[in-house]
Amino acid sequence: MGFSSLWLQENWFILLQSAGIIGGLIFTAVSLRQNTKTRRIDDLLTLAEHYRELWGRTQSDANLRRISKANVDLLQNPITPAEEEFMDMVIIHFNTSWLMAKEGSLLTLEALTRDVQAFFALPIPKNVWKATRQDRDQAFASFVDRSLVEPQTPPRHKSWKHL
Repeated sequence: MGFSSLWLQENWFILLQSAGIIGGLIFTAVSLRQNTKTRRIDDLLTLAEHYRELWGRTQSDANLRRISKANVDLLQNPITPAEEEFMDMVIIHFNTSWLMAKEGSLLTLEALTRDVQAFFALPIPKNVWKATRQDRDQAFASFVDRSLVEPQTPPRHKSWKHL
C-alpha cells in the first residue's frame, strides 16, 4: 500500500470535512451574488413604482400639471404650496436614485445625470431646487449642481418624463 493510500485511509474524514466546508463557502458566495442581483432588481422595481406614483399625480392633480412644462411664467403665477410639496418628494426621489446609483444598482450615474439635467432645466424644478438646495444632503446637492453645469448629454434612454 502506497503512502497516498495510507494517508487517505487515515484522513478521509478530514478530507471530506474540508471538501464540505469549501463547497459550503462556494455555495454561500454564489447565493450572496444572486441575492445581491435580486435585491438590486427589487430596488429598481420599487424605485420605478414610486416614480410612476409620483408622476401619475401630475396627471391626476390639475394643481401639479405645470411642473413638467417648459413655458411657465413664475412672475405672473408663482409656485404654489402644492407644487413645492410635490417637488420636495421628487427631489427626495432623485436623492434616493442617486444613493442607489452610487451603491452600484442597475441605475447608472450617467443616466441619472441626464435625468437631472432635463428635469431641473424646467422653471418650477429649477426654482424650487435653488430655494431648497441648502437644506439637502450636501453630497447629493453637489451631484445635482455638477450635473447642471456639465454639458447636456444626449439621452440614451427615455428621460425621467417617460420612465
